[in-house]
Amino acid sequence: MNRPKRIQFWGEDENDDHLVMEIIEGKKTATVSKADNYYEPESEFDDGGHEVTDIVDVYDLKQRLRCRIRITEVYPVKFGNIPEKLWKGEACRSAEHFQEAHRYCWRNCDLNDEFEMIATHFVLVEVIPLSKT
Repeated sequence: MNRPKRIQFWGEDENDDHLVMEIIEGKKTATVSKADNYYEPESEFDDGGHEVTDIVDVYDLKQRLRCRIRITEVYPVKFGNIPEKLWKGEACRSAEHFQEAHRYCWRNCDLNDEFEMIATHFVLVEVIPLSKT
């Protein structure tokens, strides 16, 4: 691959880029993926399988490069045992708030206490200004 890995974040609908804005503002420093498809791309602008030290381009829902992050930590986690550093990194108020938000986003999943996810922590490396054209 001759380009940085990519990731795309989305919120409640195809126009909701609040998660990208939280990264740019320094509020969001973590995310989770379903463990069973962690290494699979979720979209054209998502490569999946991010590893520690990867530099990853973050795209908004209009497919614009918005920022770059560096992966600092990757580990498995179960839905019933969300560590504080993860829910805080996801800009949530508590583990319960984290669970509520993911139940809303992943409505088609059986999010029981044993549901396996992969947590990914990152730091913001660079904000990419939007072009004025």
